[in-house]
Amino acid sequence: MNTGTLYLIPVPLGPTAPEASLPANVLATVHPLKHFVVEQAKTARAFLKAAGTATALQELLLEELNEHTKADELDRLLAPLRAGHDVGLLSEAGCPAVADPGANLVALAQSEKIRVVPLIGPSSILLALMASGLNGQRFAFQGYLPAKEIERNKALRELEAESRKRQQTQIFIETPYRNRAMFDAILQSCQPATRVTVATDLSLPGESIRTCSVQNWKKETPPDIERRPTVFLLLA
Repeated sequence: MNTGTLYLIPVPLGPTAPEASLPANVLATVHPLKHFVVEQAKTARAFLKAAGTATALQELLLEELNEHTKADELDRLLAPLRAGHDVGLLSEAGCPAVADPGANLVALAQSEKIRVVPLIGPSSILLALMASGLNGQRFAFQGYLPAKEIERNKALRELEAESRKRQQTQIFIETPYRNRAMFDAILQSCQPATRVTVATDLSLPGESIRTCSVQNWKKETPPDIERRPTVFLLLA
């Protein structure tokens, strides 16, 4: 029997209507699906309700894949695909399998030669890079930096040195309630000429994207980023 297709379905980056950031063909792909692998069932159902599905919400088959999923639990998530059913993989926000536990399922699907189809949608990482004015030819996403102050400052200095050596844009994120601490650490740890971008609420009504040197950031009123999804970028 032919296997199904694993569709990688982007999700809006915040509380907006799906059609505001997703192309019509993505929503058309979602509509007939009955099987989904999601990070959190509750938020996934909210998205699917807004996107529209041919099957009633209570009849959809949702399996969770998140940071609590054990490696030996991944295999059963492929069962519908092996049985010939198409499956949609959802992240909590943005593109699945990018800074997202869904990458583990994609790797397993690839190992079994199951067709994987990425669909177009918002990625906070790329949106921030596009609008930053920093180097879009060489860049690296670093995920979360250490939370403790000493280790975080050390990591920032190392990223700045790597950026200077390779002329590479460094991209990283932080838990929203620690955004201000991260911003302050950047100004404390990095050289005055290093350019820093702070990109907040990307693709949402309150979107803010600002790039300037560390020296000039120190002269400005700190950006309003507390408890708002934010991407940080630097180029030495």
